[in-house]
Amino acid sequence: MSVSSAASPSTTPSTSSSVSAASGPTQAELLDFVRRTAADAELISSLPLDPEGRTWVRLEGPGGSEAWLIGWPPGTGTGWHDHAESVGAFVTAAGELKENSLAARLPADGWKTLELTEGVDRERRLATGKGRSFGQHHVHEVLNESTDLHAISVHAYYPPLPQIRRYSRTGQVLRLEHVERPEDWQ
Repeated sequence: MSVSSAASPSTTPSTSSSVSAASGPTQAELLDFVRRTAADAELISSLPLDPEGRTWVRLEGPGGSEAWLIGWPPGTGTGWHDHAESVGAFVTAAGELKENSLAARLPADGWKTLELTEGVDRERRLATGKGRSFGQHHVHEVLNESTDLHAISVHAYYPPLPQIRRYSRTGQVLRLEHVERPEDWQ
């Protein structure tokens, strides 16, 4: 990741007035927010793109959520990870992203290595305008498999990310490698 900056008030999308501050936004409300934000052509074109590393700008999300505008150079990805107790949503604003995910709930803590059962792998291709929401403990990786085009996406999480757990995967074996805290990416 190469560039990190805060969005200026003029580029921060307005939050939804329907979100209750007491309960926080739902997955559906986060998905609606990222869809509306991804449709903001001026905001999307304002993201600085780096030819080698991902770039990002933090946005104001609805109802106290955390939101990001992310640029993906050709051939980049996140690696396997989850967002702990946060729910989230993301939409591809430009280009195409691929999401590999696990259709299995992993134990929250107390393990280093798990053997995954057959049939838990899921794959989604998310072209411009396509996205999805997800629940807590959603394990996935997001990739820009293009060899020549950047992709741009909008992401939102609630509550704001308390941590991201990073995993390595070899075949059906998933290994917890390390845990990142907000100070590691902000």
